[in-house]
Amino acid sequence: MERFQNTGQPDWDWWSKLWPTPGATLRELGVESGESVAEVGCGSGYFALPAARIADPEPVYAIDLDASLLGELDDLAEQQDIENVVPTHGDARNLTGVLPDSVSTLVVANTFHGVDDQSGLVEQAFRVIEPGGSLIIVNWHDRPRETTTVGTEPRGPPTKLRMTPRETEEAVLPAAAFTLDRQVELPPYHYALVFER
Repeated sequence: MERFQNTGQPDWDWWSKLWPTPGATLRELGVESGESVAEVGCGSGYFALPAARIADPEPVYAIDLDASLLGELDDLAEQQDIENVVPTHGDARNLTGVLPDSVSTLVVANTFHGVDDQSGLVEQAFRVIEPGGSLIIVNWHDRPRETTTVGTEPRGPPTKLRMTPRETEEAVLPAAAFTLDRQVELPPYHYALVFER
């Protein structure tokens, strides 16, 4: 299983400079209490853990190919007494085989730009999201990498991999019967598109 392009796991310190309150960001994007969630490319859980607090008691499936990051997530969940996060080792290109149940919300944060078969991922997402549920894609804005700094260093994917909101929309809508609900700006460098199934 090859990883998606340019989807390394940054440390929590610089994520916190972009999203100091990840739970509030997730709520703004529509993650709600009592609804199941899956996150593609969860890493060590910067979004999956607050999502689990919001969704409790429903499960949050934290999907990643890197077993060591899932181990870190599991340790953090135990330290924080979070019992409903489910570290899930598997390939997001096979969501129907990875997830045991359908979910209300699927989050793809900082990963979609590197997916080699975006339409395939969208098709898989459509199959695992419950009717009336949401697909949330968080992307870096299409700006030169040297202009998206955290601290003093350029961060984010290479400029050539970045996608405009329109390009993201055009990758999703032809692939499955989603509708675009809204675009949410996530300053300083990101946006999210929320699609409804």
